[in-house]
Amino acid sequence: MLKKCSKKMPSFNSEKIFVRYFSNVLDEIVVETLWAETIDVEKGLYKIDNIPFYGPEFSSDDIVFAEFDDDEERITYRNVVEYSGNSTIQVIVIDEKLNIEVLRNEFKELGCETEGTGSNYFVMEVLFNNSYSTIYKKLSELESAGKISFAEANISQKHLNEK
Repeated sequence: MLKKCSKKMPSFNSEKIFVRYFSNVLDEIVVETLWAETIDVEKGLYKIDNIPFYGPEFSSDDIVFAEFDDDEERITYRNVVEYSGNSTIQVIVIDEKLNIEVLRNEFKELGCETEGTGSNYFVMEVLFNNSYSTIYKKLSELESAGKISFAEANISQKHLNEK
């Protein structure tokens, strides 16, 4: 079950956007619905309002074009119109002794919101204005110690340059 963690609840101006994409994490086609703030219904513009789970090539706060799809019978993602500069990182906890909630709180203290599913997987967003260097260092140290594995599902150029 997807849940929001420390993010605002969807407003009356929100829509669920249907997204179908290939996930490198699951190595299969994935269907996901994401909350999005309606920017301009007539132009089909929506601002993604939560963290994508399995790896589409966009992040929270990106503005996307979506339209009603007759086959899917719902508003469906088509493409990114404007990138926010936020990044999405996927984390798999390998060390069973590592408390995932404690780890998520450590990243929250570094300014990263997270959303989790199950006991060993979560995604986090790195906002454009946050420095990625400290976050990347912590991720790399945990990975080197065999505690986690992580992937930069969608990393902005700014954050890529801060590694």
